[in-house]
Formats: sequence, structure tokens, C-alpha cells
Amino acid sequence: MKHFTIDEFTRSATARALGIDNTPPDGALVALELLVARVLDPLREWWGRPLRITSGYRSGPLNRAVGGVAESQHLRGEAADLTAGSRAANALLFRHVADELPFDQLIAEQADAEGPAWIHVSYRAGRLRRQVLVC
Repeated sequence: MKHFTIDEFTRSATARALGIDNTPPDGALVALELLVARVLDPLREWWGRPLRITSGYRSGPLNRAVGGVAESQHLRGEAADLTAGSRAANALLFRHVADELPFDQLIAEQADAEGPAWIHVSYRAGRLRRQVLVC
């Protein structure tokens, strides 16, 4: 991991407030490292500026606490939500991932005319559906 740390993917104010252990198991750590190596580090290098992970790995209790879907890829360390700091910048990130990088799922979250509030991207070894959604 060149531009990111595991702490960025496990940090959660909700987990802290509720006393939830958000330590990823070994399999999720492997998946996070693949996500970073194949998608996030290349995206960060292209962008040339820091990107903020707003949600990465989620333990089962944390995923339930934040209202995540039951089969969320966050549970397996395969997904991250991130932002470059503005909707316009997030729109550029979204387009670059869609056009240039391998991914399983890419979601423009809470998108409006300016762009998404954040983007969700997942990578799953052996399954790259290249599913693109705008919510």
C-alpha cells in the first residue's frame, strides 16, 4: 500500500462511539490490499492529490449499525467509499475509474448535476462485473 494505510479503512466514529471492534480478519486484509493495489493506489497516482476514505472495511456489527446492506462488500474488505473533497472532483474520479481501472462495482453515491457526494468502488479477485450505478 503506497498511498493508504489499513487504519484509513478501519477508522469509524460509529465503531468508536458504540464500542464495536472493527478489526479485519486476515481474508479481509488480503482483499483490502488487492483493492488498494489494483484500484486505489493507481487512482491516487493519477489524481496526484490525497483521497479520503470515508468507509472501508466494516465488521458485521458495524455494518448493521450504519445500515449497510447485508451482503456488503465492505464486510469482506472488497470495497471503499471515497471522496476527493467536492462533487466535481468526485465526478472526475468516477469517470477515471469507469474508463481506466479494473473494478467489480462502481457507484456514484447521492449524485446530482455537479457529481456524486462520494464514490463507492469495489474489487473482487475473480469477479469483475464492471457494474456501474448512479444513486
